[in-house]
Amino acid sequence: MKFLRDTWLVYSRQMLLQIRNPVWVAVGIIQPLFYLLLFAPLLKPALGAQDDATTYRIFVPGMLVMLAMFMGFSGFGLIAELRAGIIERSRVTPVSRVALMLGRCFRDVTTLMFQAVIVTLLAIPFGLRVKLVDVLLAYLLVALMAMFMSSIGYALGLKLRSEDALAPLLNMLVVPVMLLAGILLPLTYAPAWLKRVADFNPFSWGVEGARALFAGDAGNPYVWKALLILGPLTLLAVVVSSRAFAKSVR
Repeated sequence: MKFLRDTWLVYSRQMLLQIRNPVWVAVGIIQPLFYLLLFAPLLKPALGAQDDATTYRIFVPGMLVMLAMFMGFSGFGLIAELRAGIIERSRVTPVSRVALMLGRCFRDVTTLMFQAVIVTLLAIPFGLRVKLVDVLLAYLLVALMAMFMSSIGYALGLKLRSEDALAPLLNMLVVPVMLLAGILLPLTYAPAWLKRVADFNPFSWGVEGARALFAGDAGNPYVWKALLILGPLTLLAVVVSSRAFAKSVR
């Protein structure tokens, strides 16, 4: 019970700070909105889609996964806290060291879910239609990816302790993973060798699973395969990040 209470306390404080400074949430909504307005209309002729609904069922899940991948940049906030001595002062508190990390990760996931709901609602006037049960399951996939990236971001932030080192490393990791996930364009149109490489990218399975759910195909094999792949990977990332937190805040 103490661990759950500590996690809730850290989460509540982090959410309060987020509400007081909602700039990053606004930026996270505005950028996908630009894609919805300026990029998505180009997909209909490019994909040969028959209507706008099909286009946005392909595009919106990719956008949500892209937002989840950006959670890796949460390590920048942790580096700022390290520099300000906030993490150092945590050593004298009885709060669980693992809760210090999980509370922050849950804050990131909550922020992403808020953005995901807004993006989905904004896509409805453009023709998006999706069942509530399917979209909730798609959000679960996106939340797992966000938790994974947030945990990795915090672990890297604790290890590097420098924005100058973290920024290029994250870009080097995120950009190829994002391109191989088929976020902007489905990998259906990719050459065979690129599809084989993408099979080793867990985010590719997540994107395909989310798109299947937005299309109303909850029984698609991509859905349960994405859950089986992303679930253990997210748990592993949380364990690694928690240990890094525990070592740094002893």
